[in-house]
Amino acid sequence: MTPLNYNHLYYFYAVATDGSIAKASTGLNVTPQTISGQITTFEANIGALLFDRKGKTLQLSEIGRMIYSYADEIFQLGDELKNVIATQEPSYWLTFTVGITDVIPKMLAYQLLNPVLNMDEPVRLICHEGDQDSLLAELAVNKLDMILTDQPLPPGSCVKAYNHQLTESGLTFFATKQLATECRKNFPQSVSGQPFLMQGKKAAIRQRLSLWLEKYGIVPNVVAEFDDSALMKSFGQSGYGVFIGPTLIEDHIVSQYKVKIIGRTDELKEQYYAVSPERRLKHPAIVEIVKAITV
Repeated sequence: MTPLNYNHLYYFYAVATDGSIAKASTGLNVTPQTISGQITTFEANIGALLFDRKGKTLQLSEIGRMIYSYADEIFQLGDELKNVIATQEPSYWLTFTVGITDVIPKMLAYQLLNPVLNMDEPVRLICHEGDQDSLLAELAVNKLDMILTDQPLPPGSCVKAYNHQLTESGLTFFATKQLATECRKNFPQSVSGQPFLMQGKKAAIRQRLSLWLEKYGIVPNVVAEFDDSALMKSFGQSGYGVFIGPTLIEDHIVSQYKVKIIGRTDELKEQYYAVSPERRLKHPAIVEIVKAITV
């Protein structure tokens, strides 16, 4: 196999990052013709086009996007190596790459991950968001050290990984001031008939919430569903309906989104898990997260 030409890769990476050959040539201080020639040679070597050329616009092809993701990691590591050589210190030798499912509230993810950046050993924290299936696929090929999720890995999963429950929380109901005032009296039955913002089907709490509403004969008017918890809160802030969030971060939700609390329930619990390749936790950053929670 012919060794990878890293000059070709770097010219491609610069063009893909800057968005055009002209901008990349200015940054690299080489002629556009040189860059264009290097990319053409690279494409010939790999037998595929890296860009879809539409006039003067360059858009990454499917294989171009894949190669760019690898190039980004390669050159980030190169920058770290240069820093280590220059300072003679192992700065950021420990990297902690976390996948966060999009149903996890951002503030809760911050609270759980915050201890990592306060460790004595310097850590570079890298966070990726996505749905659980795509993140598990990345965990399976060692692109992630941990997944932060609201649902455990199911039994019999083809991914070799283990669940570690981090914490749990009851649920708080929120709405704008006027709607909250209407719903506080006779809560939770008062939510029946009111506009309601529901978690999407990806959220583990969705089915349990539906059963809880049915148990109390509550039939809200579900006007929208969301996989992204932050987007749901933004719609709630604009007055489109009642929404729920973890009681653990209710103060933040009230402050950030300028909403009021209608009521709470501990009958419904949301659990939050770390999914890792390790049955016995070894990664120092994951150990630090668990230690901070149990203190």
